[in-house]
Amino acid sequence: MTHHLPLRPVPHSEIRKIFNERDYYHKIETGEIWEDLLDNPHAVPARSGQPHCTHSQLIAYRERNTNKKVALVHQYLRPDGRIGASGRPDPKWLLGESEILVPEELADAE
Repeated sequence: MTHHLPLRPVPHSEIRKIFNERDYYHKIETGEIWEDLLDNPHAVPARSGQPHCTHSQLIAYRERNTNKKVALVHQYLRPDGRIGASGRPDPKWLLGESEILVPEELADAE
């Protein structure tokens, strides 16, 4: 499903704050949303700073009932099953009420 909403660049700190306030972890645990793995290549240790055999994952979070994408995150999944870097997924895209929130540095790259 493609959203046809305008992009609103926001500071990365704000998109992380909104992501955490929406408590996607709880929504995943309760089945309200599910994770759709979009990309899962091995990370390059020299570039990522992550251990060998870590995967660089791009994941869409989707509503269970509608399949609507509500967030897009990046994370490093380490061989031991833990999330690398900060230990939490890094939001790259969040669905707002009438817009899509993206980190400013990603909006500048487009």
